[in-house]
Amino acid sequence: MIVVSDVASVVDAERFGAVFDAHYEEIRRYIGRRLDLDVAEDLAAETFLVAFRGRDRFDAARGAVRPWLYGIATNLIGRHRRAEVRRYRAMARAGPAPDDEGHDQRVVDSVAAEVTVGRLSKALARLSKGERDVVLLVAYGELTYDEVAEALGIAYGTVASRLSRARTKLHRSLGADVR
Repeated sequence: MIVVSDVASVVDAERFGAVFDAHYEEIRRYIGRRLDLDVAEDLAAETFLVAFRGRDRFDAARGAVRPWLYGIATNLIGRHRRAEVRRYRAMARAGPAPDDEGHDQRVVDSVAAEVTVGRLSKALARLSKGERDVVLLVAYGELTYDEVAEALGIAYGTVASRLSRARTKLHRSLGADVR
């Protein structure tokens, strides 16, 4: 769906602030889920800088502004891919961070989170970049298959096949039944 105000904002430098206001927080959250929160702020800002500088190349006929921004953010995340994989591996080794709850609750939370976070982090680190991008755009960005295809510049069928392969790998890694 193309939102006229978004399209006009992308093309018109004076109105680009509307795109920023409408989508910044969502893009920052997506990046924060993929990378460290400290990096999210910088990469979200860089996403909008890249979008602003490339706004004349935005083609509303190809899709909406939101997936275009997710595509830019995903490309920037790709530059940080090695750090992302290292982060998942470190999370898998370290387990959850301690919090300020009582000792008993921390023990229960720690045991449950170690199993979940560690196994999921290892499983995500084992996916190919393309599979991980698709999974996290769907899971964290809550994008539709069409929007993921737009964001990554790939075919709808490629999104479906990457997601299917990733799900199978994740199920196997996490010990779930694969049918």
